[in-house]
Amino acid sequence: MKPKINFLVFSLALIQLNFIFLLQISSNIFRTLPPSDNPDFDPEEDEPTLEASWPHIQLVYEFFLRFLESPDFQPSIAKRYIDQRFVQQLLELFDSEDPRERDFLKTVLHRIYGKFLGLRAFIRKQINNIFLRFIYETEHFNGVAELLEILGSIINGFALPLKAEHKQFLMKVLIPMHTAKGLALFHAQLAYCVVQFLEKDTTLTEPVIRGLLKFWPKTCSQKEVMFLGEIEEILDVIEPTQFKKIEEPLFKQISKCVSSSHFQVAERALYFWNNEYILSLIEENIDKILPIMFGSLYKISKEHWNPTIVALVYNVLKTLMEMNGKLFDDLTNSYKAERQREKKKELEREELWRKLEELKLKKAMAEKQNSTHNVLNTHSTSAK
Repeated sequence: MKPKINFLVFSLALIQLNFIFLLQISSNIFRTLPPSDNPDFDPEEDEPTLEASWPHIQLVYEFFLRFLESPDFQPSIAKRYIDQRFVQQLLELFDSEDPRERDFLKTVLHRIYGKFLGLRAFIRKQINNIFLRFIYETEHFNGVAELLEILGSIINGFALPLKAEHKQFLMKVLIPMHTAKGLALFHAQLAYCVVQFLEKDTTLTEPVIRGLLKFWPKTCSQKEVMFLGEIEEILDVIEPTQFKKIEEPLFKQISKCVSSSHFQVAERALYFWNNEYILSLIEENIDKILPIMFGSLYKISKEHWNPTIVALVYNVLKTLMEMNGKLFDDLTNSYKAERQREKKKELEREELWRKLEELKLKKAMAEKQNSTHNVLNTHSTSAK
């Protein structure tokens, strides 16, 4: 009987100790974040406002992490205090401008997700809600990159087959996040999450690429370069059967990028031909891809302002010609014939405009003569 009483006393003491410890942590780190000193704060341009009391707060975070990572830590006891409300307050702190705090929060949340199975669905749901508010309402949240980094690890651990809620999160949250103004701040982590999903389930490749094409930047060259980088990451893991489903819309977009007057966009698109796996996919589907790309590439080789781009295009054309010489020659002849027809039409238009100008001039002269004749007749009548 005595060992049972001792165990009970020890358990109660442990619960009380956990309560006191977590209460102290909550009292020290959970707080309302102050408004930004700069209302127009731009994370890409401006320096963040650092937490004045960081030396003290850092100490609390370090103790908390040691507590979570201790071999004596018992989630079954701590779950009384590390609950949904605790996690919610923790997630709100991710909006801190101080990157040092967000880095600690990232590690803390990751440990909690790993140790508290009952909180996993809640954590995913709350991150989902933060992202939805970020996309459709606020367009501002400082901790997006850190939360995406955590998600990258979470997605990696998803069991197969993927649940419908996970697929919905990919298509309804992660893909629309590509429209955010500050995409450059978290694009690497976002692209990693997307690729993780595709490695889990290859059938998601088509909707993902079509989603990216739907949100393709129209006016921001920096974003276009990022999108092209992500597309290459996706193509690195794509199955040949899935590639066939998206080759036409994808290479129509790549053709536009190659034709871009912005040097970096065109260069990034042309670098696809340096990727051995992508080259093998192109070669397998050359009869579909070459007709899409040929016109843009041929035109650029003759007209682009940047000599580096022209040199890259010549290399790409050479590679494509080696893949299917007959098709390349047919397209060359067809393109030249089409250009001749266009030039002929242009000459015909110019001739038509010239004739119209002549008719207009003749009409104006005739009207002037008639007007002069009428004036003379009027004077003649008055003289009589």
